Amino acid sequence: MTGAHVRIDNRLIHGQVTVAWTRRLGVRRLVVCNDDVAADELQCLLLPQAARGLPTDVLSVEATLAAEPGGDTMIIAKHPEDVFRLVEGGLRPEVVNVGNVAPRPGEKSTMVTRSAAVTADEADAYRKLAATGVPLVTQLLPQDKPADFVSLLDRKGL
Repeated sequence: MTGAHVRIDNRLIHGQVTVAWTRRLGVRRLVVCNDDVAADELQCLLLPQAARGLPTDVLSVEATLAAEPGGDTMIIAKHPEDVFRLVEGGLRPEVVNVGNVAPRPGEKSTMVTRSAAVTADEADAYRKLAATGVPLVTQLLPQDKPADFVSLLDRKGL
């Protein structure tokens, strides 16, 4: 299963996604992918409203795989573990873009970029994902130059 654009962004749906990325990539559908978010009725109600009219589904990892997202779909995963499970389930994105990853409250994290905080456990999850052969980049906005995310983890000693 190939084609869908994949972004790790724990802010989920916001202006960078709905304005910049959807236009640049020709996205016609958003899928928020995270088991906890999909189980939260309030988030399932509010997130599609934040998508500025773009058809939006809030799904578990398993339901995302069953939906067979295509090339006009952007999957927004909350955590790297979500994307690893998608890849284990057969999704083969050309690249995974690490976007906004705010620090998790109560956890020690390191700012890898100006918009991506990573804990030691998350660094392990990113490396596990990269080991599947899926390239990981960080590119906040389409006009920014993509940077290899694993190299940035290396530079920060993660």
